[in-house]
Amino acid sequence: MTEHAVLGLLAEGPNHGFALSKQLAADSDVGRILTVRRPLVYRALDRLVDGGLAEPVHTEKGSGPSRVIHRVTRAGRRESCSWLAHPVDHVRDIRIEFLLKVALLIRARRSPGPLIAAQRTSLEPTLTAIADVASNDHVESWRRHVARAAGAFLDELDEVYR
Repeated sequence: MTEHAVLGLLAEGPNHGFALSKQLAADSDVGRILTVRRPLVYRALDRLVDGGLAEPVHTEKGSGPSRVIHRVTRAGRRESCSWLAHPVDHVRDIRIEFLLKVALLIRARRSPGPLIAAQRTSLEPTLTAIADVASNDHVESWRRHVARAAGAFLDELDEVYR
């Protein structure tokens, strides 16, 4: 998920690892969803470059260390768009992965509406099945409550972004 977060931010425009790490710091709008430490951002950039999803374009010289500016490649843009459009597989993934996708779509000035609709459709069988389970088991009770909350959250998002 770190690579997709970095790729999504890089798709906004060329940038260097230090700036990307600030956008994934705990006190940032994206970082409050997924916080990524600076060394992991640089590792993700290396993996994206190795995978052909990003490329270095030039180096900025400054008073401190030189900063390598990266940009997303065509393959990287396709990968990012595909990942952003695909709903998560599990209710538990709404907390980080789905929220991250919504945040990146909003930052890119793209409507999260289609993703929200796809997410609702994808999780509907699970949400229905879990909601119908009657049990005194604390784990099943937890799953039932989380499923209800996830369903209500998706309904609310749908109203906002429809």
